[in-house]
Amino acid sequence: MSILETIQQGNEPEQGLKPRSELTARELLREVGAVLRLSEAEAAKLGDLPVDPSEDQTMIINMGPQHPSTHGVLRLMLELQGETVLRCKPIIGYLHTGMEKTGEQLTYLQGGTNVTRMDYLSPLNNELVFSLAVEKLLGISDDIPERAVWMRMLLSELNRMSSHLLFMATNGMDLGAVSMMIYGWREREEVLRFFQKVTGLRMNHNFIRPGGLAADLPAGWRDDVLGLLEQIEPRLDEYDILMTGQPIWRERLQGVGVITPQEAIALGATGPILRGTGVPWDLRRDQPYLRYPEIDFDVIVGSYGDAFDRYAIRLNEIRESMKIVRQILDRMPSGDYRIQNKKVTPPPRARIDESMEALIHHFKIFTEGFKVPEGEVYVAIESPRGEIGCYIASDGSPTPYRMHVRAPSFVNIQCLPHMMRGGLVADAVAVISSVDPVLGEVDR
Repeated sequence: MSILETIQQGNEPEQGLKPRSELTARELLREVGAVLRLSEAEAAKLGDLPVDPSEDQTMIINMGPQHPSTHGVLRLMLELQGETVLRCKPIIGYLHTGMEKTGEQLTYLQGGTNVTRMDYLSPLNNELVFSLAVEKLLGISDDIPERAVWMRMLLSELNRMSSHLLFMATNGMDLGAVSMMIYGWREREEVLRFFQKVTGLRMNHNFIRPGGLAADLPAGWRDDVLGLLEQIEPRLDEYDILMTGQPIWRERLQGVGVITPQEAIALGATGPILRGTGVPWDLRRDQPYLRYPEIDFDVIVGSYGDAFDRYAIRLNEIRESMKIVRQILDRMPSGDYRIQNKKVTPPPRARIDESMEALIHHFKIFTEGFKVPEGEVYVAIESPRGEIGCYIASDGSPTPYRMHVRAPSFVNIQCLPHMMRGGLVADAVAVISSVDPVLGEVDR
C-alpha cells in the first residue's frame, strides 16, 4: 500500500494509534509516566485499568475530524475496551494555516490582521499580546497613553466575557442542554454588537495596534457598556438555575475528565484547566501587565480538576470580568488613544488632505512599515484559555525575523489523553468541550 493510500485511509504511520500488540510496556506507560517524570512502577499505580487486555477485547476508532463535537477540525484516535477509553491520541494539523510564517512576511503594522485570526473567539487578546511584544522591542512600553492602556483592558475583559459566553452556549449544546446554545449566543451577540460599534467589526478587529489603538471610543460608549452589564448579569443567574444546580448536568460533569495539579503543571496547562485543579495561577495577578495591579478582582479556582470545575470557573470568570469592567468605567482617563510618535503612528486622517509631508508619512508607514531595533522578546498575557505568549526576534527590518505564538489551546489539548483515560466514550464530547479549544490557534 502506498503512503498516499495509507494517509487516505486515516492510518498515518507517524500519527496513528498503534495496536496494543505492537506496543511495549514502556510505550504504554509513557503517556502517563513520561509527563510526570515517574518510574514505570509509579506510573502503573496511577491507573485502575486492565494492565494488558487482549487485542480482541479492544477497538481503535476515530472521533473526528468534524466540527460540532470536536470544536474544530480535531481528530482523536481512541482505544476502547467496551465503552471505556484506554488510550486517546489527539491528531492535529488539518487546518494548517501557517500564521506564524505568514507573520514573518508582514510588517509590524500589518501583523495585527494576522494574529487576530488565531484565536478567533478572543481576537482582541491576540492583538494585545502582539502589540505589547512589538512595543517592548521598540522601547515604548512606558510611553503608551493612560487612556489607551485602560481602553485595552476594557476591550480585553469584554472579549473574555464574549468568549466564555460562547463556551456556555457550546458546552450546553454538547451535553444536550439545547436551550443554552440559544441563550449563550444571545448574550454574546450583545457584546459583539458593542465591538462592532467600537471597531467596525464583530470579530478579527485589528483594533489594538503597536502604539495604542486604531481609534477612540465612540460617543455613548459608557452607557452602552452599562446597558450590556445590566442585561447580562441577571441572565448569569438564569444559567445557574438552568445548569449549575441541575442534577443531570452535575452527573454529566462531576468526576468527568479529572486532571491532577501535578499533571496540569507538568503538561503546561494554563487558564481554567489549571485553575480547576486548585492552582491559583492567573497572569493578570501573578505576572501583571497593563493596570491590573490597580484593579480588585478574584482568581477563581476549583477543587477537583473535573469538567464541572472548568464549567463553573468560566461562569464565575464572567462575573469577575464584569466587576473589572465596572472599575474601568470609573477610572477611564481622558487623553490620547495612541502614542504620538511619528515613527510608529500614522498622521491623523485630516492632516493628509492638508500636508504633503503627512501624505508621504502615511504612505511610507502603510507600505514599508516602521523598523524595529534588533533583539528578541517574549510577552505573555492571560487569554480566556490561558497563557498566550508572543515571541518575536527582530533583525532591524520592518518585518519580524522570527515569530512564534505560545497558544494555550495547543498546549491544553495535550491534556485530553490524561482526562479521558479510564472514562467512558460517552463522556468524550463533554471532556473536549471542557477544554474549550480553538483550532485556529492550534494549527496556527
